[in-house]
Amino acid sequence: MFSTSLEDLMALKITITSTKGGVGKTTLTANLGGLLTDLGQKVLLVDADVQPTLSSYYPLEQQAERGLSSLITEGVVEGIISRTTIPCLDLILSDDPEGMLQNWILHTPDGRVRLKHLLARFDQDYDFILLDTQGAVGPLQDSAVLAADLLVSPIPPEILSAREFARGTVQMLDRLRPMAFLGAPLGPLRGLIYRMDRTVDARRIAQELCREAYGPSKGAITILDTVIPNTVAYREAATARVPVHRWEPQRQGPTLSARDAMMTLVSELFPHLSDKKLDRESLSAHKETR
Repeated sequence: MFSTSLEDLMALKITITSTKGGVGKTTLTANLGGLLTDLGQKVLLVDADVQPTLSSYYPLEQQAERGLSSLITEGVVEGIISRTTIPCLDLILSDDPEGMLQNWILHTPDGRVRLKHLLARFDQDYDFILLDTQGAVGPLQDSAVLAADLLVSPIPPEILSAREFARGTVQMLDRLRPMAFLGAPLGPLRGLIYRMDRTVDARRIAQELCREAYGPSKGAITILDTVIPNTVAYREAATARVPVHRWEPQRQGPTLSARDAMMTLVSELFPHLSDKKLDRESLSAHKETR
């Protein structure tokens, strides 16, 4: 899915983004990070949302004194990594409850591109860095988008979300494209049909998205073949604070289990991990101990 080999990159930076709130960015970020970790990858989650939902998604084994604000404004990389209770899944907390970081980025000449260069300092420590973003256009979201090698946008298959993806998210990318001159070229964007139900309307909207052409951004945007179904397992796993693939490794009926749906997504996004397997017995053990 990339012009360069993923194996040639250091830590692969993935930003989960959308200009519309409530589409499932945090849940997707957390579950993708949890699955990649169980596939043997070292993962760093970055909570780039003023509302720190990702920061509290998983229990913490060790909480750092500092977080994202210190990283961006001071260039501090020591003492900002929190450890979750999942081995090899770490976190940079959102520590800006008053939203002051937005203003700092806005009024700093290199504010929007600093995060990209700072995250490169973690290349030796992680295989993946996943960034969660707020559901509104702003300097902090710009910074996270420009830091990414790949952008993933969850799109619930209902008409307002589809329109917002076609309008707001694509307009954001076109606005940020000139930042390539500051060493921050935009990564490709993958749209993910998220919370897909089995209604005719949902299928129709998904099909329309797949056929849509997006003006100047055409060619940089792809709707993934993978579809994440709308099942209760994702809400239950969030409540239990565990990765959804551990919560639902198997499922009866035609709808994919959470494990199979998330594995399909990982295989499509990261073909170099396609030979990685999850041990069902290990997943069952995780579920029994929750």
